[in-house]
Amino acid sequence: MTRARDRVVFTVGHSNHPVEWLEELLRMHRVASLADVRSSPYSRFNPQFNRDALAEWMQKVGIAYEFMGRELGGRSDDPADYAEGRIRYDRLAAKPAFKIGLERILRRPPNERTVLLCAEKEPLDCHRTLLVAPALVDRGMRVQHILADGTLESHDQAMDRLLETTGLKQASLFGSTDGSGRDG
Repeated sequence: MTRARDRVVFTVGHSNHPVEWLEELLRMHRVASLADVRSSPYSRFNPQFNRDALAEWMQKVGIAYEFMGRELGGRSDDPADYAEGRIRYDRLAAKPAFKIGLERILRRPPNERTVLLCAEKEPLDCHRTLLVAPALVDRGMRVQHILADGTLESHDQAMDRLLETTGLKQASLFGSTDGSGRDG
């Protein structure tokens, strides 16, 4: 029996790449299905990634396409999901629709390699890494972020990189900087 932790889900950002490059990235990692987690799957700057155009391209190349932006998107129409004009991921994660979306990802066949697609090239700039991936990891799945050059970054590596870039990795809850837990 395959357990969630034995399974992997990928994430990728389409950025401003040609759709052929996205296809290459997906083929490189043997992706069979794409879950579009953009709240608004349209772009006047990158129309090749508009929902209908992308769904048509994925069908043409034999990769299943499913729009899941209503469930796993990083934006909301509900004003209660915002504080001081900023989206609150904790509020989105508590919504029934979000939990249903996660379950749909978890129920996919164990041998079906799925990618969560959003727009941002950099995983750390995207809700797929900051909202969706942690919820999947909490449910036992492994998450791998496909970077623009095709390399993979595990979710743990991405979180370590986030802590390093924000300077939080060196900070201690107890004030020490030597890792001992003691002040200076």
